[in-house]
Amino acid sequence: MSARSQNRPKVRLKVRPKYYDLNLFNLPLPALVSIFHRITGMVMFLFMIPLALYLLQATLKSESGFNFWSNVLNFPLVKLILLGFVWAFLHHFFAGLRYLLLDLHIGVTKAEARTSSMWVFALGAVATILFGARIW
Repeated sequence: MSARSQNRPKVRLKVRPKYYDLNLFNLPLPALVSIFHRITGMVMFLFMIPLALYLLQATLKSESGFNFWSNVLNFPLVKLILLGFVWAFLHHFFAGLRYLLLDLHIGVTKAEARTSSMWVFALGAVATILFGARIW
């Protein structure tokens, strides 16, 4: 080491705290679509698919199993949970279609991305409402 580098005072950088604003209301709409797409994918993988497979097995096993689960699905709280699962599937489906279009470089500008994300939320909500009207 040279004499010059030995005489230099050591500068310590002050580590400043980082502030992450995790408030979902401040995010742009395409970011919300992305976050909900990931959450709905996780919900479907962890809850919906195993539950659907179990219900399929239980209802196909016997007529009494079918009647039991048919009665369970008539409770309003169960229908509300089912509507939540349906919205998760439909949102994931429409967002997936949006991402396929983005992969084809369709709708990649800021205005088009915002419009397509509005369509994802609108189509998911409308399809869920139609499904809810059908089961109630």
